[in-house]
Amino acid sequence: MIGRIQRENVRDLEEQIAAASRSVVLDLDEVTLVDVDVVRFLKDAEGAGVELRNCPAFIRTWIETERGAGR
Repeated sequence: MIGRIQRENVRDLEEQIAAASRSVVLDLDEVTLVDVDVVRFLKDAEGAGVELRNCPAFIRTWIETERGAGR
C-alpha cells in the first residue's frame, strides 16, 4: 500500500480481505497518511489475524492508543 489510506478505502480492503483464500499481509511501508477510521480498521484486522508488515511507528502508536481506549 502506498500513500494515503482513507475511510473511503476501508470497504474495498474489507472485501479483498474477506475474499482472500489464505493469510493476508498488508505492507504499510509506504503509507504516509491515515485517518481514524483506517486506524480502527487496521486494529480490528490485526486482531482478526491480518499481518501488518512494515507498519510505520505513528500508525502502530495510534493503533495501540485505540486498543487502550477500548474501541
